[in-house]
Amino acid sequence: DRLDEYKEAHRSVWPEMLDALSATGWTNYSLFLDEDGLLVGYFETEDFEAALAGMEATDVNARWQAAMAEFLVPPMRRIEEVFHLE
Repeated sequence: DRLDEYKEAHRSVWPEMLDALSATGWTNYSLFLDEDGLLVGYFETEDFEAALAGMEATDVNARWQAAMAEFLVPPMRRIEEVFHLE
């Protein structure tokens, strides 16, 4: 019921969050939101684990996640990749 608010938050992602994503190796990052609330994220990186760990170590990520937590309803899960063409 708060999809529009979630979309609005992502129209103005904090500049320091964008900088942190770039600095930790996140590229070609997209979020897709369905009208039923399904959220799918996609990004490219040279080292997936290092990119995740790098963002986890930033203060701005902790603040962003706290701000977005009210929008995200469990169950949160990662979807298994079953095909990839490089």
